[in-house]
Amino acid sequence: MRPAIRRAVVVIPARDEAATLDACLKSVEDAAAIVAVPTDIVLVLDACTDGSAAIAARHPAVRTVTVGFGNVGRSRAHGVETALAGSGQDPESVWLAFTDADGTVPRGWLAEHLRAARHADAYTGAVVPVLDDLDAERRRIWEDRHPPGATLGHVHGANLGMRASAYRRAGGFPPLATAEDVRLAARLRESGIVMLSSEHEPVVTSARLRGRAPEGYAGYLEALAADR
Repeated sequence: MRPAIRRAVVVIPARDEAATLDACLKSVEDAAAIVAVPTDIVLVLDACTDGSAAIAARHPAVRTVTVGFGNVGRSRAHGVETALAGSGQDPESVWLAFTDADGTVPRGWLAEHLRAARHADAYTGAVVPVLDDLDAERRRIWEDRHPPGATLGHVHGANLGMRASAYRRAGGFPPLATAEDVRLAARLRESGIVMLSSEHEPVVTSARLRGRAPEGYAGYLEALAADR
């Protein structure tokens, strides 16, 4: 058994995600409501030019910070530093959970992270697109490629978690416009920490084919067309 988690932090970067932001924040609030530890939700509005700020204002329990990085790695890192600044808590007892503003988490999502924390220092979870929003052929290919167990070990910033101590040990998120999550996970593994993976409580993400991050999940979905 690992040291008990006394506090959870959820960090959500957003860049012009007004269409999905309200549903995202509501889902995270619902997930936080059923866990036994106090949870801070930090939304990082990065170079937004849409109505994201007004939507965030409808969620007073969410701490919102505004930056102009235009870089998801820097946004995630800034959210962590904002949440941890001056807390004085043992980083071993703080769990950092990450998701994205273009998706929703299931009600048991954060509880699944905290279950993993009983035995691990970091966690990678599954991400699935809104399958009904994919065209028939892309959906067929996606489903063929994702039988049970296929996503275990895959890294997605939309469903990633770790102790604050492990995050510090690995150097935090690098300032990358894409693959910042994969790079951090590699550093976590190199540091020798225990990492668990699960397909329970997957995050549901947008099925759009043009995303904010180059070569991100949207690019993966778009590329499925090459297999037709």
